[in-house]
Amino acid sequence: MNEIELENYVRSILPKLGINKLRELTRLVYEICKREKVALEEVLTASKNLQFEAAKTQLLRRRYPVNFDSAAKNRFYLPKLELSQAVSANLTPRPFYPKTVYIETSVLNSPLAARARKFFPHAQFKETDGKTHVGSSDFSKRTETLLIHREKYDFLKPCPCSCGSAGCGYNLVNLGFGCRFECEYCFLQQYQNLHAILLPANLEDFLTQIEQGSFRKGPFVRPRIGSGEFTDSLVFDDLTQYSRQIVPFFQRHPELDFEFKTKSVNIEGVLQAGGCENVVVSWSVNADKITREVEHFTPDLTSRLAAACEVARAGYRLGFHFDPVVIYEGYQADYAHTVEQMADTLPKDKIAWISVGTLRFSRELKKQIETRFQQNFILDGEFLLDFDGKMRYGERQRLEAYRFLIPLLRKTFPKAIVYLCMEDPKIAKQF
Repeated sequence: MNEIELENYVRSILPKLGINKLRELTRLVYEICKREKVALEEVLTASKNLQFEAAKTQLLRRRYPVNFDSAAKNRFYLPKLELSQAVSANLTPRPFYPKTVYIETSVLNSPLAARARKFFPHAQFKETDGKTHVGSSDFSKRTETLLIHREKYDFLKPCPCSCGSAGCGYNLVNLGFGCRFECEYCFLQQYQNLHAILLPANLEDFLTQIEQGSFRKGPFVRPRIGSGEFTDSLVFDDLTQYSRQIVPFFQRHPELDFEFKTKSVNIEGVLQAGGCENVVVSWSVNADKITREVEHFTPDLTSRLAAACEVARAGYRLGFHFDPVVIYEGYQADYAHTVEQMADTLPKDKIAWISVGTLRFSRELKKQIETRFQQNFILDGEFLLDFDGKMRYGERQRLEAYRFLIPLLRKTFPKAIVYLCMEDPKIAKQF
């Protein structure tokens, strides 16, 4: 079905609706049909004297059975439904091989540029002054363009967290922008306006900034610095070879912790760089259902844990991020199974920290997900506008998830720091 068919159906039941009221009911009917896999006629039917308010209340109660009675009505977000096949994600498996590689003039002879020429001999290479428009208008085509550039400004910053959320003192270096994985919940599909893969060739300038920087520490023994905000820390590491410079740098700076945050198993560079106790290689982990059905093109959990064991044997510490936790029927058993697999596989004394955070996203991202992944199930959850303006599960559902998962993780991995990521302070303080 499309939005025109849905609107026409709703209008046939309530023909006098204005534009905004029609928009709200159309969205509710769509979400219920999608979530329950039922026909339109099973969701909204004509009845004598049916009015807008009664219809909306009926639909809201059905769409949000857990939260309807407790949530303020202005927390239900009902934007205009805009489904378009033209922006559907391309889920055809393919290697990362850009069609065009742009190289800024100032880094034309850099080692990274030389490796790109070797890695992608059939790509078209173009020199750029840094002002040329690159990339596609289609986010799904971002991997067709690679831009190797000199970063001049965005070297080191505190993690912005979510407005008003409980922070953890994280510090960020942005070593790249864009990712080859296609995770349905990824904020980059709404946030990234340059649809290309950007990789800086001047890593030494980042390291200089770190050497001269001052850092927040949060609840940890040492300040933590990480590189996984706008890209996966290791997915391009065979090309960038950042790890081969970063690890020796932090071997000389034991007063700091550095984290590679990844879903990949691209660990050869890390292994060749030699172990380092204050370098943590961390993996995003999830229930098997999420890894298989939502995190497209990513290695499965078994592969991620095997890679973690390799880097632990090489002398690194490990981190894990249960983020985002997705709530669906049977999710607790699935996440418990993931924890069991970790416990059966990993050296527990090597795990430095584990973070937990439930699925959250901006209002704009909701529309991106439902147009790019129309068969998704992650949006079937009961998401409400929350304290930071983002869409989150209701407090009751989040607390249920945390009360289940955090004690389990702390019991299973007693030496690891287990903490909540980007959560409401009044919830975070309970854990």
